Amino acid sequence: MRTHKHSLRGLLIAGLLGALPIATALAQDAPKPAVVKPLLTESVTGLRGKEVTMSTVEYLPGGESLPHRHDAEVFVYVLEGSVVMQVDGQEPVTLLPGQTFHERPSDIHRVSKNASATEPAKFLVFMLKDKGKPATRAADDKRR
Repeated sequence: MRTHKHSLRGLLIAGLLGALPIATALAQDAPKPAVVKPLLTESVTGLRGKEVTMSTVEYLPGGESLPHRHDAEVFVYVLEGSVVMQVDGQEPVTLLPGQTFHERPSDIHRVSKNASATEPAKFLVFMLKDKGKPATRAADDKRR
């Protein structure tokens, strides 16, 4: 019986070690997540039910976001590096420090990524949205 336990344990360890290169390759291919730092959330005087949020978003080298939407007026100002932005129906644009980008509430943000594989990128996001609603949701999420 003791030999059977050791054999089973050996098979499990070998199986896990064999899967390690696959898991590592998958992790390397996955998009590097954005680092989002909320800066401000305030109600808007004169616009009942609306709020403004401000945050910074930093992409590590090669970083990107999956397609998403904001259900908000979104204004982007690039602080560092360069980013590629695209909404459905428009051509992708590469933005440098000091350049801006606008998304409408109905837009699907198809591409949002660092244009560089070696340098980080950082941008400021100003958003006017419905108070209390999520700032971002997946592009295929049908809820409104």
